[in-house]
Amino acid sequence: MSIIIPCRNEENYLADCLESVIGSGYPKEKMEILVYDGNSTDQTKQIASEYALKFPYIHVFENSHKTVPYAMNAGIKAAKGEYIVRLDAHSKYPVDYFEKLINWSVKLKADNVGAVWITDVKNKNRKTLSIRSVLTSAVGVGNAFFRTGISEVKEVDTVPFGCYHKSVFEKYGGYNNRLTRNQDIELNKRIKNNGGKIYLIPDINCTYFARETFKGIAHNNYRNGHWNVLTVYITKTFKSLSFRHFIPLALILSLIVPAVLAIVWHPYFIGFSLAAMILYQAFIIIASLRLKSQENSFIYLWWCFIILHFSYGLGSLTGIFRFGKLIS
Repeated sequence: MSIIIPCRNEENYLADCLESVIGSGYPKEKMEILVYDGNSTDQTKQIASEYALKFPYIHVFENSHKTVPYAMNAGIKAAKGEYIVRLDAHSKYPVDYFEKLINWSVKLKADNVGAVWITDVKNKNRKTLSIRSVLTSAVGVGNAFFRTGISEVKEVDTVPFGCYHKSVFEKYGGYNNRLTRNQDIELNKRIKNNGGKIYLIPDINCTYFARETFKGIAHNNYRNGHWNVLTVYITKTFKSLSFRHFIPLALILSLIVPAVLAIVWHPYFIGFSLAAMILYQAFIIIASLRLKSQENSFIYLWWCFIILHFSYGLGSLTGIFRFGKLIS
């Protein structure tokens, strides 16, 4: 088994990630860990190198292109294992994670199998726990089953990270180097659209550490939304993504388009914008009340929903303008 970890500026998370992999029950003589550092400006590469000195099955490489697809494709090419497992440095993994992935992959004859995310935060307070609550709710992340959880093995359109037999990349191709974001989703969609099978396994989980500031949430989701449109442009198909990825854009357009029409055509169109905002506010207020507990805050929940949806939607909107420039 070859484990590939693309990373850049993950000094606060990489050690915990590597410790969880090293502490797994999978035989180390059957494992290699390939860490691809994307020219980090912090101590990430030094941390990885220190682990490589202690454990001979850990190897550190430089990823001058910085992005995940280049790291993954280089890792797949260099990998000696029969199975390729893509990990994220922002996460940690249970002792039986790899053994279960391989066993389920063989049992299901799957092209890719993945685990359910348990979203967590390292520093726990009312704000960060509110962020965690939003990022595990359907209102926050849509019908992404790997985030919200399932009760039985389910065939899905994508999973986080994933465990692939190496032959999958020969059959369906590797990661798209042009995609700074959405590269895992696009690959999984390509596999599905060509008849492949992807399964989410409920009894396998990994812990993903979310960003703990509203600024971090906004920045990350703005880029995610921006790259949705660019992914469609680069792949030349809407099949690279799912309907849920464009719902925040629909929200933004429901507010902006009537407002523009009110300016250029007739003032009564502003009523549609106001109605859309009232409905949206009612929706997220109800969602926030349902998520409210002693450990989080209603105000933080409400604000996090707004930041999450609006940053994602605005990112998609600016992606449309960039898309227009690219095709003009």
